[in-house]
Amino acid sequence: MSLANKVSVFRILLVPAIVASLLYYHPHRDWLRFVALGLFVLGIASDAIDGFLARWQNQQTELGTLLDPIADKFLILSALISCSTIEGLPTWMRIPAWFNLVVISRDVLLVAGTVVLFAIQGRWSVRPSRLGKWATFAQMLVIPAVLLGLPLKTPLVVIAAILSVLSAVSYVRMGIRVLG
Repeated sequence: MSLANKVSVFRILLVPAIVASLLYYHPHRDWLRFVALGLFVLGIASDAIDGFLARWQNQQTELGTLLDPIADKFLILSALISCSTIEGLPTWMRIPAWFNLVVISRDVLLVAGTVVLFAIQGRWSVRPSRLGKWATFAQMLVIPAVLLGLPLKTPLVVIAAILSVLSAVSYVRMGIRVLG
């Protein structure tokens, strides 16, 4: 297993610690939101690192093209869903459920489309678009904004939702062209 793939696995292993930090959060244990924030930021940084390592060491693998987006999705979705569903979090740390629905729907659409393309073409070709990368980046920015209680949480959620919808439409169009 390449070093880049090990970094992706590390990012997946951060997920339970992030969720636990949010699950056990209480205003008397406010430091736990900073633990969750630090682990999440570490996960974001490791995303950049594994991509750099794969290109720098010329170790881009099929496993890596699968592991990297899975690690991203686990990292983002676990934090978003936690901030939406954990009852003990204060309202200012809550993410609206509709945003999770948008993000999850986009991801389900991408996975379903990839499975269909694989079934028809018999090969795995995951190529993230620039718009898709921007959507993922915007989704990633929502978590620190929430955990830090920044006033721009709402505009970031709206921007990330719009980018997520636009990227989903873009991927559907791309899939139709490939099948066309």
